[in-house]
Amino acid sequence: MENAVPHPFADLIGFEVTSRADGVCVSEMVTEEKHMNPHGVVHGAVIYALADTGMGGALTSQLAEGEICSTIEIKINYFRPALAGRLSCRTEVINKGRKTAVMESTVSDENERLIARAMGTFMIIAS
Repeated sequence: MENAVPHPFADLIGFEVTSRADGVCVSEMVTEEKHMNPHGVVHGAVIYALADTGMGGALTSQLAEGEICSTIEIKINYFRPALAGRLSCRTEVINKGRKTAVMESTVSDENERLIARAMGTFMIIAS
């Protein structure tokens, strides 16, 4: 994505925000051995990180200048194990108030199978 803000955590895990506008954020990554748990499937924390970061990306696309956001809580359901390959996360702002916002993320594999769905609440902070 052109003119993207540097994101050291995304670089560490290896995902890229491919689009972010109008309350929707899409990110993708290719999982590698370093992303696996001892059972040979993608660690749940990697999937959670995609969802959490997607929520922040979706919300920041709707914030006014001088506002930032922070996670209050996230509930995530894992439906199937993610194997090596491409994962994508699509996040949408469901409701944005003055002080809080609710987002939903879906994480899918390269065959468009649903891996996980998360719902999160973020606070909106005047910086």
